[in-house]
Amino acid sequence: MAKSISKKTLEDIREAIRDFPAVPGLYFMKDADDKVLYIGKAKNLRSRVASYFQPGANLAESRGPWILDMINKTAAVEFLQTESEVEAILQEARLIKDIHPPYNSDLKDAKTFPYLEVTTRQEFPGVYITRNPQDSKNRLFGPFTNVKELRQVLVVLQKIYRFRTCKLDIHTKDDKRRFFRPCILHSIKQCTAPCAGKVSKQDYKAQIKDLIRFLKSKRSTVLRRLKKQMDEASEQMDFEMAAMYRDRIHLIENLDKRGTVDGNVQPEVFAADPTDALARLQTMLKTDQPIRIIEGFDIAHLAGCETVGSMVQFIDGRPFKDGYRRFKIKTVKGVDDYASLKEVVTRRYKRALAGEELWPDLVLIDGGIGQLHAVEEVFAQMDAPIPQLASIAKKEEIIYIHGQEKPLKLPPNDSARKLIQTIRDEAHRFAQHYHHILRSKRVLNGQ
Repeated sequence: MAKSISKKTLEDIREAIRDFPAVPGLYFMKDADDKVLYIGKAKNLRSRVASYFQPGANLAESRGPWILDMINKTAAVEFLQTESEVEAILQEARLIKDIHPPYNSDLKDAKTFPYLEVTTRQEFPGVYITRNPQDSKNRLFGPFTNVKELRQVLVVLQKIYRFRTCKLDIHTKDDKRRFFRPCILHSIKQCTAPCAGKVSKQDYKAQIKDLIRFLKSKRSTVLRRLKKQMDEASEQMDFEMAAMYRDRIHLIENLDKRGTVDGNVQPEVFAADPTDALARLQTMLKTDQPIRIIEGFDIAHLAGCETVGSMVQFIDGRPFKDGYRRFKIKTVKGVDDYASLKEVVTRRYKRALAGEELWPDLVLIDGGIGQLHAVEEVFAQMDAPIPQLASIAKKEEIIYIHGQEKPLKLPPNDSARKLIQTIRDEAHRFAQHYHHILRSKRVLNGQ
């Protein structure tokens, strides 16, 4: 049984909560070692967090023994204000996936928030709800926080813009289209049936253009029309129809409950099949051993302050979130990426050298030849076996490999280059995300 929270700690936490803003945001339960135990979201931070520490509250009965155990280990609570409840939902999910607080049971898996994808690279674009977009170059909206409402609003939008939601492969050069029988959506005027040649490519593109404009805009024209129809139905005492228009208005207004593709990135969404890339990488590294475990490192700082390091782990070409690590730089003062990188790599592989963890098949560094040499020095100083080492320089995307004199500049479509870029970008994102949180509020503790 966990020891109960002390009276002094409880009083200090209650006092701190009085200064919490009554706005949306995230709250962080932290233990005596300053480690995050739990991350939660709230519409009203002050009210939500205070509910955990109410005098006479029976948490074991109202929230269960798991939460009571967490509260008894809590030494402090901090918050991070967000612009909206939607932003809080998306930030909470990303942080839980990245940090894995021990008392968060949900959102640790690879499940992602859905997008609305318009396949603009096709001759006759389709519109789909997806957690795994077909192509990052398609037009994406989201991520959305409520997939049920998104499905409902898609039906409403299809009635207005009559786009296709089927998965048929449609081409203007297919003469057989004129003999194709369209589905029932065409009969009920919810699709213009490009599958059967009922609409020209130019006219269909105009439909999709109008839809995209609508999704990007404030949607005021459509909302005004729906509100007018609702009022007219109400005046005619057709309350059932008025309620239908009211619900449509509500759904369309809820389209704003979404993040942005760049601002709320979900890197696991865009992971491609890595099979070819891993085989290509093995050949490129000139090794007989398959490349299974890859660990990527990056350093982030702001004018030498709050320098942090990140390590991401990919197994068989896929991100393995349990293997991610973050490091708050302890020994380096000022701006010194080489020294910071050396500290992070040393701390990371001490345990592997002691036999407590496996050695990776490839260590990948975000940087150029200087960063690669710095890591080579670390392994030499540790008197440790050197794994495969590589670094990738930004802008020119030149790849430096330990033991090979000439760097590689692979074509943009090379599968190995794409995998290396993916790992480098994920290490950068992980470092920057952690760094951003440190700058906003010092709520996360490095290893």
